[in-house]
Amino acid sequence: MLDAVLITVSVTALLLAAWCGVAALRDRPTNDWHFIAMGVVTVAALVQLVISIVQLAHGDRPQHGMAVFLPYLVGAALVVPAAAFMSLAERTRWGSAIVAAGGLILAVLELRLNEIWGAGHG
Repeated sequence: MLDAVLITVSVTALLLAAWCGVAALRDRPTNDWHFIAMGVVTVAALVQLVISIVQLAHGDRPQHGMAVFLPYLVGAALVVPAAAFMSLAERTRWGSAIVAAGGLILAVLELRLNEIWGAGHG
């Protein structure tokens, strides 16, 4: 895995979590700008997914096994879209809180992906 992509996904996820967390505290639902930001984070996670698949195809392997790495990788790509869908169903401040939680979850998944891959060996 490329460290630059991992850091980009993590930072954008944390920024999204902070922004939506503030919106939840201010009693505001998600708006169009939040969804644009969710799209940016999702694109970053999809770029990571594609890069990781290419690296796997070229023979690189995670140190702690494919059976653990692949579900985390797919989960990282799906967590923000899932949060976006749930926030559409919950058009209150709790929709913003769901997206904030999704951003935090993605950041934690990124840390775990780094550990599974081999913490700085890529």
